[in-house]
Amino acid sequence: MKLYTKTGDRGDTSLFDGTRVRKTDPRVVAYGEVDELQASLGVAAASGLDAELGDMIVAIQRDLFALGARLADPAHRIAPRVTKVIVDEASVQRLEQWIDALDASLPPLRHFVLPGGSPAGAALHLARTVCRRAERAVLRLDTDAVEPVALVYLNRLSDLLFVMARAANHRSGVSEIEW
Repeated sequence: MKLYTKTGDRGDTSLFDGTRVRKTDPRVVAYGEVDELQASLGVAAASGLDAELGDMIVAIQRDLFALGARLADPAHRIAPRVTKVIVDEASVQRLEQWIDALDASLPPLRHFVLPGGSPAGAALHLARTVCRRAERAVLRLDTDAVEPVALVYLNRLSDLLFVMARAANHRSGVSEIEW
């Protein structure tokens, strides 16, 4: 099977159910933003994260792959036998647990901080902004385009990525610059 199909050469693509849409379709834009978020997390993971944060990144990337598949499925026809990961309320709770645990290990936040720090911390700050953009893209879709928990997940994920950036900087001994 060839990697290239040439079916998108004129600016359209297929959704999961076979529907052909323009590559500028809001649904395609939304799952494209989620794909970019996954890639930015890969950059963060390659930037020298410790094992705990790296394991979190892998779990998040798996969640985001599932979320992207849901966004590409307007008819909600992905069969349970195909689903490897489901983004649900338990996924959100896992993110919240990680936020609480990481935050408890950090100095209290008394001011806004400038994004940056260590290479991993800076990459996680960048991933946080990509996450916010993905969230906005999903919000532009019709309310029935994706399960409501997807928006909750992305909102919580951006909070987690902020705390992960702080943790990466703290663990590497790099001070945050207050604003």
